[in-house]
Amino acid sequence: MLTFELATSREICGELCERLRQQRLIQNLSQDEVAARAGLSRGTIKNLESKQQVSLESIVRVVMVLGLVDSLAELFVPRAPKSIREMEVLSATRRDAEVILSVPLLYALLRKVL
Repeated sequence: MLTFELATSREICGELCERLRQQRLIQNLSQDEVAARAGLSRGTIKNLESKQQVSLESIVRVVMVLGLVDSLAELFVPRAPKSIREMEVLSATRRDAEVILSVPLLYALLRKVL
């Protein structure tokens, strides 16, 4: 099993595509059947399973056909900070980003004024 925290984006995509392929096989569905039920071409399913680029919508359609849509409910749910320290880190990061973004703006304004 892949450790997502240590993986590259390509490795994560590959792992997720492989999991969908395995689920299709467990359900004894052909690529043609999944494609037809999802309203996609067989080529899209083949691309997905061979870890090539496909749209997010295509992935969601396949997930729905495979009955895995509940798995999506927990993805990307905004999480509140768990501790005061985490809040401080997030606040500092936000402040740093604001400073970085405001420096070019300040420079541009000063050039207009001067």
